[in-house]
Amino acid sequence: MTDLFWPGAERAGEPLSEPALLRAMLRVESAWLGALGAPRELDGLVTEADIPAIARAAEAGGNPVIPLLAVLRERLPADVPLHQGLTSQDVLDTALMLCTRELAGQLLGELDAQIGALCGLVRAHRGTPMVARTLTQHAMPTTFGLRAATWLRGVLDARDRVRALRFPAQIGGAVGNLAGIGESAIELAGVTARSLKLEPALPWHTARAPVTRIGEALLECTDAFGRIANDVLTASRPEIGELAEPRAEGRGGSSAMPHKVNPVLSVLVRRAALATPAHGAQLHLAAAESLDERPDGAWHLEWASLRTLGRSTAAAANQLTELLSGLEVRTERMAENLEFAVTDPGATEPIITEILRRAEER
Repeated sequence: MTDLFWPGAERAGEPLSEPALLRAMLRVESAWLGALGAPRELDGLVTEADIPAIARAAEAGGNPVIPLLAVLRERLPADVPLHQGLTSQDVLDTALMLCTRELAGQLLGELDAQIGALCGLVRAHRGTPMVARTLTQHAMPTTFGLRAATWLRGVLDARDRVRALRFPAQIGGAVGNLAGIGESAIELAGVTARSLKLEPALPWHTARAPVTRIGEALLECTDAFGRIANDVLTASRPEIGELAEPRAEGRGGSSAMPHKVNPVLSVLVRRAALATPAHGAQLHLAAAESLDERPDGAWHLEWASLRTLGRSTAAAANQLTELLSGLEVRTERMAENLEFAVTDPGATEPIITEILRRAEER
């Protein structure tokens, strides 16, 4: 999904796109029908061509589930117990869990690729001397292997957070008390969750930790990504010249200065790291503003915030993977810059060894 306002947005792939959300909502309704003993495959009954009309009609009820149900009821036999006992929030929250679970799987693939690239850099440069910098100024000698190991540690931490995520289904009925579903409500909710390969859970309509935890994991990713991008941006300045991004035809150019090769991957990764904390804060704000049995606007705020946060993180992850896989390390320039520093490199080797051990045990 391209976006003129966010160059590189297509790198995020399908998760949390409008078609992905539509398919997820259909999967939830279909799984619920199966739990009720009336199995019906809904995938394909509503298509991407229906999205604009559903989106326009969503304003009338405040969410896209209501117009989706209207389309489904037009295309299904009248005796199908579609949505029976559910509420719109059940469908949308569970669909978002399906979408974010897919996003998490995609992110884990990118994080693993980044870890592989970083392990290669650490091993290749564990003895490569360079000057360390504190408060932007020359400090003492270190090694580029340790610098890369510090990057690796951040990515490992982010991977741990993503891998630990839980994705609970949401089945609560009209006001979150399972009323209107029947005595077997909890059992039906569990059947539905398991058919979707989600975690069975009690209703969480106004207890939004499942959403804020996803946001926090995504932010830990962009924190790690931004830290690496900042170092590459600084070290690729001509007056420092210790690192360079991988070259690609047509990338890094300037409309006014054809001699330039800008570190555009790092620029765009840093952009994501700067933008995503606001969306994470919005998720926490929405959680804090929840009230009664369904919030009046806070719940509605989450959808776009989570979509933007997730897709920005996924795009940045893919950009960083490419950056690390082809990063050019200019050891001779590191040596030149080191001439003006003191000469004790410190105990870098034990730190590097321990971080590499953690990466190998993941």
